[in-house]
Amino acid sequence: MKIKFPVYYITILSRTLRTGAKVAGLLLGIMLWSSCQRDLNLVSQDSITDATFWKTGDDFKLAANNLYNGLDRFGEEDVESDIAFNVPNVVSNGSLQPPETSGQWNDSYSYIRSANNIIEKGAAFTDPNILRYVAEAKFFRAWYYWKLLRLYGGVPLITKVLNTGDTALFTPRATRTATADFILKDLSEAQTDLPLQSDLSTQDIGRISKGAALALAARVALFEGTWEKFRGGTYAAYLDQAVTAAGQVINGSIYNLYTGSGAQSYRYLFIEAGDDSRECILDRRYARNILGQDAPYMYDQDGYNPTRKLADLYLDKNGLPITAPGTVFQGYSTFVSEYQDRDPRMTMTMIIPGTKTNRVFHPTEKVANWPDNPQRNFNTGYILYKYMSEDPVANNSGRLGDASLFDFDRHLIRYAEVLLVYAEAVFEKTGSISDADLDLTINKLRDRVNMPHLTNAFVAAHNLDMRTELRRERTVELALEGFRSDDLHRWKTAETELPQDVKGIKITGTQWATRAPYSDASYLSKVDANGFLIAETGRKFNPAKDYLQPLPTKEVAFYANNGKVLQQNPEW
Repeated sequence: MKIKFPVYYITILSRTLRTGAKVAGLLLGIMLWSSCQRDLNLVSQDSITDATFWKTGDDFKLAANNLYNGLDRFGEEDVESDIAFNVPNVVSNGSLQPPETSGQWNDSYSYIRSANNIIEKGAAFTDPNILRYVAEAKFFRAWYYWKLLRLYGGVPLITKVLNTGDTALFTPRATRTATADFILKDLSEAQTDLPLQSDLSTQDIGRISKGAALALAARVALFEGTWEKFRGGTYAAYLDQAVTAAGQVINGSIYNLYTGSGAQSYRYLFIEAGDDSRECILDRRYARNILGQDAPYMYDQDGYNPTRKLADLYLDKNGLPITAPGTVFQGYSTFVSEYQDRDPRMTMTMIIPGTKTNRVFHPTEKVANWPDNPQRNFNTGYILYKYMSEDPVANNSGRLGDASLFDFDRHLIRYAEVLLVYAEAVFEKTGSISDADLDLTINKLRDRVNMPHLTNAFVAAHNLDMRTELRRERTVELALEGFRSDDLHRWKTAETELPQDVKGIKITGTQWATRAPYSDASYLSKVDANGFLIAETGRKFNPAKDYLQPLPTKEVAFYANNGKVLQQNPEW
């Protein structure tokens, strides 16, 4: 039986919480821009101090453990785009207002401070057992700056531990180019001292590896390269870095796609069977009775619903868009017709209506999944299948009052993304991609689900567009994993996609018009001219400001109150 040991996710502060803010970098730190400043030079009340700590690799490992606590848990990020919906989202519908504070801002800088502390303390050492954890700190400093870059653009770059009165507390914002370059520099330096995934000991599986640093570098470089390209900026060097980093991961032959569950491998990758597979490059790890999470299949209650946009992106079984001439798409007339003869990833991402599964609130029996289930938010008519465990204990643990029973991991970086990054970066750099590179990347994803290969000849024969097909492949492969909003922003297509109505199932003229609640007048009238359910209308997106989020106003005011400037994003 596989045993997971995510000890570095467990808060292990019990013996250090009394030692003051300087010990081991394990305290969560202070927010760099807070109106409440604290004295960091506290006298230790315990036997563990800076003078006795920071001596061995184990000390640095203990300090680095805290940095894993900020890794993303299961969430609903794609409601900030156009492929998922539960309730109107202020980011995706253009109604966001500048917040006073931001958890993402505060938490990121808190972890950056902890990473800086480890890097500073390790500067004098040459011991590989210490340098490994300094490299982890550099990875995480890059990770948390990446979380800021994707939302705000350039941000203040803090590279040392700050104390009260330090003038660097008022560091101005760096340019987005400087911020991206700093992230990539940290990741490049981290690679030198990080172990290969294949060299990790059993108890260290899940820790940062060289592959994780390369894969994150590929992600960031593609993001920044395409951001610049579609805004008329300088982009070739970033795309080169994306190709190089992704290529190193591919050529390293350490990772591979998960195929251990046969034709259903894509589905099982995201639940228990996929844990610690060769596809996993970085996970937020969970283990039963060690570390769980409330409501692991929270999507059942909250209604993290796929949308019409996502459903229509899946190709037919012959590799054609459902609107293309010659498609075998079966239409929308019955409850199940639109799922027939489609890319199998569709029915491994969203449930065919009527499918029996172990559902939340029904832990001991299989019940049919229909969008009108009273425990569901049925605003699009689709139900998410991705992340729904077949283990009734794990699937219902949050509802049964014990989240520690939740067992499977969240994949934050997986090998499939690396393949997609390589293909897109090659295409965007040159305007074309060879069949050999398609076979190296996209067609490996298609082979897993037994879909026809994407080739240049196929694109030409069916009057398709290669960029559109590469983006489609990325969207369906990474569906509901939190990538879509970033993609729309870097492609500069959010201004076109996000103002569109959010839609769901087709009601008019289909079997859905006979089934409650869609047979009710309130639903029968809430459709577009073609009979598709409208979940949200009146959305907007201002390209002059909405591609970046506003900095927290409290941070801007803190600078201003001290005679300094923290530049707000345009038009906020």
